[in-house]
Amino acid sequence: MKDDLEKDHENGKHELRLVIDGKQYKWTEQYITGAEVRKLGGIPQENEIFLAIKKPWEDEFIQDDTKIDLARPGIEHFFTVKPIELPVVIIVNGRERSWDRRLITFEEVVKFAFDNYVDNGNTLYTVTYKRGPEQNPEGTMVKGDRVFVKHKMIFNVTPTDKS
Repeated sequence: MKDDLEKDHENGKHELRLVIDGKQYKWTEQYITGAEVRKLGGIPQENEIFLAIKKPWEDEFIQDDTKIDLARPGIEHFFTVKPIELPVVIIVNGRERSWDRRLITFEEVVKFAFDNYVDNGNTLYTVTYKRGPEQNPEGTMVKGDRVFVKHKMIFNVTPTDKS
């Protein structure tokens, strides 16, 4: 039994599929712009659009003029995020801290926890977080990682001395 995509191909229609906020759409061109994704999905202008990318890579921020190739293997999944008001308050090891960017790095979280980040090979840090935004609601961070923040997101940082 042939699926809809095979039938469309036989009928001369080359429809590609994409998903926006969990809802599937069809598109007849190889490329789609961020503005076209916004219009197709009825996304308010103030919301940000991201293309979901499998870990360990980061989701891609899509601007209105960004072109996305829908003919790549698999179905592209887009999700939207309401903008947050900055600064936000994040909680690091039980202490509230003000943060004025959408992303925070592993190293920045460690500096909030211990006032500095020692990268000498003898001290390892474990960073966990919860109450994050929908892109990263909870998890762990390692050196080099970045995560999106939201108001009252909680980070716990533990140092371990290898000596």
